Amino acid sequence: MCPPEHFTVEYAINPWMDTTVPVDPALALKQWHLLRDTLSDLGHAVHVLDPAPGLPDMVYAANGAFSVDGKVYGARFRHPQRAAEADAHRLFYAGGSWTYADPLHINEGEGDFAYLPGAYGGLILAGYGFRTDPAAHAEAQEVLGRPVVSLRLVDPAFYHLDTALAALDDRHITYYPEAFSPASQRVLAQLFPDAVIADRADAEAFALNLVSDGHHVVLNTEAMAMGEKVRAAGYTPVHVELSELKRGGGSVKCVVAELRP
Repeated sequence: MCPPEHFTVEYAINPWMDTTVPVDPALALKQWHLLRDTLSDLGHAVHVLDPAPGLPDMVYAANGAFSVDGKVYGARFRHPQRAAEADAHRLFYAGGSWTYADPLHINEGEGDFAYLPGAYGGLILAGYGFRTDPAAHAEAQEVLGRPVVSLRLVDPAFYHLDTALAALDDRHITYYPEAFSPASQRVLAQLFPDAVIADRADAEAFALNLVSDGHHVVLNTEAMAMGEKVRAAGYTPVHVELSELKRGGGSVKCVVAELRP
């Protein structure tokens, strides 16, 4: 995670960003700390990436890379405003025991990649259509040695995979079907017939931008309806207020890069 010490909305690169509405920096930082403390209280180790001036979206740490089995596929951002974030993430992984691969193709890390280690022997779901190039999916498969299923996103409001789909545990997902092309909807229905299905209200509440440890599902407080859906599926919802960070087009998952050693 990376604290939003420099968080502002000074440009618009997704439909949720409105440069005419000022950000409350103190509230954004307070909400970020609440999420970090919530994850710590649930027993998870949280590593903190130092924020850099001039990179207001660095708080969305999930976009900086994608890790599987100690291997890291780095990010290459589509928009120049975020390009330098990739370097900060590269330095973080260089300080550990990770095997890091610089990408040739545009991709935005966990924003467009999800991993289910218990599904089909270990499956990567990958989104494209707005940010990540489809060629990055093949590149990630070569780097990470796991099969990649490409899914086409068609609604600009859900520009990253992690705004339209989430892993609930090692084998199960939740998703909003209409965010995907008809063919991708058929693929998801075939692969995950027991998925928790979200509706548009859930998706617009960023309810699918969640983090789950297989037991606890951490969602924002706007996502109460989705909280009840995951509870009915056997998980425990944990709600955290992240209204200020939604101004930049992200919620719980965008703020958390999951490390898979």
